[in-house]
Amino acid sequence: MEKIGNEYTNSIFENIKHIDEYGNEYWFARELQKVLEYKDWRNFQKVIDKAILSANNSVSSEEDWVVEVNKPIKTGKGKEEFIKDYKLSRYICYLIVQNADPSKEVVALGQTYFAIQTRKQEITEQEYDSLSDDEKRFYQRKLTKQGNYTLQKVASSAGVKNMAEFHNAGYKGLYNGETADDIFKRKKLRYREDILDNMNEDELVANLFRINQTKQRLIRDNVQGEKEAKDVHYEVGKKVRKAIADIGGMMPEEMPTPKKSLKELEREKKQLENKEQKKLEGIK
Repeated sequence: MEKIGNEYTNSIFENIKHIDEYGNEYWFARELQKVLEYKDWRNFQKVIDKAILSANNSVSSEEDWVVEVNKPIKTGKGKEEFIKDYKLSRYICYLIVQNADPSKEVVALGQTYFAIQTRKQEITEQEYDSLSDDEKRFYQRKLTKQGNYTLQKVASSAGVKNMAEFHNAGYKGLYNGETADDIFKRKKLRYREDILDNMNEDELVANLFRINQTKQRLIRDNVQGEKEAKDVHYEVGKKVRKAIADIGGMMPEEMPTPKKSLKELEREKKQLENKEQKKLEGIK
């Protein structure tokens, strides 16, 4: 398992990634089991089963998340036998690390890795990498809007009435006690500006991870009650913060605020489009 000093690196997940003849990525469960430091296959099978249940509960369309395969192995006597294994999609790997033992350092890294990569998969890696910094912000902001919309529906079903307090619980965990208002003031934003519109790509990704992890916890643990849901959001925020710290990342409150908000960039884009439209109309 690759480490830099005492730290794991993302390459441990890249190194066991496979690509089929159609260009689809997949991982073998037995290889992922080893990376995630599960010695007993039966225990890891339980984690896979929980991940499949989470997938069935959160996604309506049926996907080939898990494909069972039989792999040949040599026994101690030189005889060939077959053991059960699975080909796992990136999305099911994302859910597996969510359901894995959170006390393992490598699990925390895996949660960050698969969360980010799963979201990026909605456009190709090459397309995402070719985006400008601001375009990446727009893309991640769209995902946080979608994520917050789903999270609020799940939280409401759990009995949450005061959504502002619920969201603040998550911010407090991730931002070391800061509420949304504290973040607003620290960023020195103008009246009615949205804090998420004033985050860079990395800060948006950290919040997206918090949002999706909270949603999964509320669903998986069947959380009921406003206080219980807020406690889960706070706890998830703290764990995401710890995961960032464990891999030596920059804390979200230390990340620089972009010079222009996404709303401001949108206005400038519309003004430019209107200007170009008027030029075309003048030519006609």
